[in-house]
Formats: sequence, structure tokens, C-alpha cells
Amino acid sequence: MKTPAFLRRVFGGKFAVKKTHVRRFQAARIDRLSADWIATYSSINEELRGDLDRLRARGRELRNNNDYARKFCGMVETNMVGPAGFVMQARSENAPGKADKLANDAIEAAFVRWQAVCDVTGRQSLRDMCETLVGGLPSDGEFLVRLVRGTDAGNEFNFALQLIDVDRIDTTFNGIEPSTGNTVIMGVEVNAWRRTVAIHIFEAHPNDGPRTSRRRVRLPAEDVIHGFKVERAEQVRGIPWMAPGMLSLHHLGGFMLAAVLAAEHGANHFGFFTQNNDATPGVLPVGQHEEGEGGEAITTSQPGVYDTLPPGYDFKPHESKYPNEVFGPFVKTALQRVASGWRVSYHALANDLEGVNFSSIRSGTLDERDRWSSDQQWFIDILLKRVRSEWLVMSLLSNAITMPNGSPLPASKVAKFAPHDWLGRRWEWVDPLKDMNARIAGVGAGLLAPQDLSAQMGRDFYDTMLKIKEAQDLAQQLGIVLPAYAVKSVTSAPKATPKERPAEAEEQEEEGEEVTA
Repeated sequence: MKTPAFLRRVFGGKFAVKKTHVRRFQAARIDRLSADWIATYSSINEELRGDLDRLRARGRELRNNNDYARKFCGMVETNMVGPAGFVMQARSENAPGKADKLANDAIEAAFVRWQAVCDVTGRQSLRDMCETLVGGLPSDGEFLVRLVRGTDAGNEFNFALQLIDVDRIDTTFNGIEPSTGNTVIMGVEVNAWRRTVAIHIFEAHPNDGPRTSRRRVRLPAEDVIHGFKVERAEQVRGIPWMAPGMLSLHHLGGFMLAAVLAAEHGANHFGFFTQNNDATPGVLPVGQHEEGEGGEAITTSQPGVYDTLPPGYDFKPHESKYPNEVFGPFVKTALQRVASGWRVSYHALANDLEGVNFSSIRSGTLDERDRWSSDQQWFIDILLKRVRSEWLVMSLLSNAITMPNGSPLPASKVAKFAPHDWLGRRWEWVDPLKDMNARIAGVGAGLLAPQDLSAQMGRDFYDTMLKIKEAQDLAQQLGIVLPAYAVKSVTSAPKATPKERPAEAEEQEEEGEEVTA
């Protein structure tokens, strides 16, 4: 950089000017453009302490009254649980690589019996309870399940579950638990390592009609499962899944209601009666007069009927701007924003398949299904694995798992019977033929095991093989020839002639997709 002349004259020579660069994160700058960007340094628990109850109440109001919020809750229930629920597969072995099929069958059969009587209230099966739990996550962000052991369970396994409304967790209880000296944060008691040791709940729902109670009950952590997704370190309560889009959806609902009312009023030709100088002094004669009053009344209009106004009165119609051509695009943009915050595809949330082609719907569906698969695994890890472990111990101690000869499995081998897997629901793809052929090719090339392929489809490979063998034996007995259960690569199939090519294939070619006959 050239030294200014006056500096050379003052200092009698060259003068070096050092140029400095200020490096900052632009998002952290404070200037006139970001002055309204208010942020705090509070911990996640401090933020939830003042907002959790209100967030949950508003989320439930949206779930009850807003169409799109209800759809999102249904999407969570359908994709995480599905029609068949979660399937438990026992994986005990007599030796490494050799499954104990008799014990596994006995455990699975007993677990199926328990699923029908697992609710301590007797109202729901395990699948129904799972659907209730995940269905409340969008508005509640957490769930609470109590493990009931012994005769109170009311079944042969001496083990049951009780669903507890998270409203019963005392969010206002913050401080020190006198009996243990542990810290309590929003009703959750933690030790010095921030590990949950107990949950403090109200004896009954604080707003449940005549049977209300503010007396707290301490539930040890070994007797409850408090499930929520941890988004920040040291978090002890769950954040409602709908929180990022709740405000936008609320305002969108108000806008849509106002637009519908404006369109309805415009369709009814609403307007205003005005009075000019030629009118008779007095009250505007609108509607029916009281008995004994004189004057002509202006009646309300009816479809197909035109009324005559009295002298001196005019009618000024109210011109509504709705229906408006920008209404649809605005609603679509708002719902796209909400869908992004909830990590779901717009076309699924809004039931809008207009303008969707094969490539776009496939891309969005694959991304969304990765999210559901991740949520399924989280639910399995946080709830189902522990439930199965507790159930196995109590069932073995109660001699409720029996072999085909009637002898119970020994409780001393609980470690042997502990291994198991959970299979969640899976989905059919947008183009099932191409995806299935790709899977078959992977098995044929040795890149994918048949057991893994069966698990990806939500099925147990061993059960599938037994059903195939049963079908083959029955067909042979009845003299029926069944198609061969063989792997056939799609690449060996003859290519269809142009006349034989279906309309779907022509559409895919137009969109640049690879077409298989």
C-alpha cells in the first residue's frame, strides 16, 4: 500500500500501513438489519420450563381442530406402527450359528399371547398402545409408560403396561428432592451425572373432572419408561414434534378461514344500504318492522328474486376478493414450509399430487421413508427392547413360556433367551417391479443375503421358508403345479416390442427414466 505524502513529510521517509481483516460469522453480526433477531443463551431445560405446557396445549388443539395437523399425526401412526405393528423375533441359539427353534417358537408364541393382555386397563393390545404413544409425539413430544409387575398385572405373565398422560408430570416441580438430595427439573429427578432416577407425577390428572389431585407420587426410573428424542445435551423433557410449524399452521388456518368466509359472503352478494337526500327522515327501513310501526320494509334478497328499494335508498354491494387466483399458491408455499419443518414430503401432508412426476415423488418418498425408519429404530430402542427384556424375566419366573411338551423354559437361562430382533412395518415402492428386480439381482450377485432382504420387507426369513414349504407340500398333495421359487434376473427377460410396451413405460421414457419390460 502506498504511503500518503503527508506521512512521508512528517516522518521523513517511508511509513508502512498495516491492513487488517476482521473475520466474523455474518449470522452473529449486530447491525440495523439484524437488530430484531433476538436470541437467548438459556439452556434447553430453561426454555422448556416456561413453554412446554403451552406448547403441548397448543399442539393438542391443532391436532383436534386442524386438518393438516391431524394428517401429520396420522402419518406418524401409520408409518411408525402400521397395520400389523412391530413383530418380535426370538434369536436364542444352542451353539453359535445354530438356532434353538423350539425355544424361539415357544417365546414368540407366548409373546403373541401377552400382546393381547399387556394393557393393565384391558383396553388395548400392544399394537394399539404403540399407536397411541407415537400418535401423541407430534403434540406432546414425549410419553410415559409404567411397568406393572406381579399380581397387579392381571395376567399369567405377571407383567403389564400402563400408559400415563404426560400432563401428570409436574412441570412446576423444580428444586431438590428432600428424601434423596437429587436435583429435580420439571418433575424429572436426576443424579449428579444427570441420569434419570425418578419421575414425579400427580396422583391423578390435575384437570380430570371431579377426581383431581395435586399430590405428587415418586416413580423410580426402574418402574417407568420416559421416552423422548434428545435434541440437546442435558435435556430432560421432550419437545413436541410439531413445534417448528405450529405457529405457521395456526396463522395459515386463520387465513384460510377468513378466505372461505370472504368467498361465502361474496357469493351471497352481501352489501350495504345507503340513504340519500330524497329519503324520508327516520330509521333505515331494513328488515321487518315491529307491530304498529309504519313504513315500507326492505326485505332480504332471495335467490332469483330482485327487491325494489324505497325512494331515497341505494344499495352498495360488497365486492369480495375471494376466491382469488393467488390463494392456492400461497397456501401451497405455506404448507411446503410446514412440511419442511416436520420433515415430511409436501405432497403427502397436503394430499397434493398435482404436478408430481415419477422421479420427484420417488425422491421425496425415499427421503421421507428414511426418516420413518430412523424413528422406528428410536422407538424400538427406547421402549420395545426394554419391554421385551422385562417381560422375559417375569414370564420365565412365572413359568408362562412352555415348550410343546408342556415343560416351562428355565428362568436360569434368561441370558440365552434374551437375544431378539424387532421388525417394523415396511412400504411398497413407487415402482415395485423395478425395485424387487433390483433386490433379486443383489441376492443373485451375492451382495445381499436372503435373510436381510426378508428383514427389509418386514418379514421373518424362517417363517417365509416354512410357508413356502407348506405351500409346496399342499400343492403336491393336491396335484397342483406351482410356479418355481427361483431367482430370475430381469436382465434376461425379453424386451417388449413397441406395441406391447405399456403406457406407463412410455411415460417413464418421456421423463428420462430407465424402462424395463
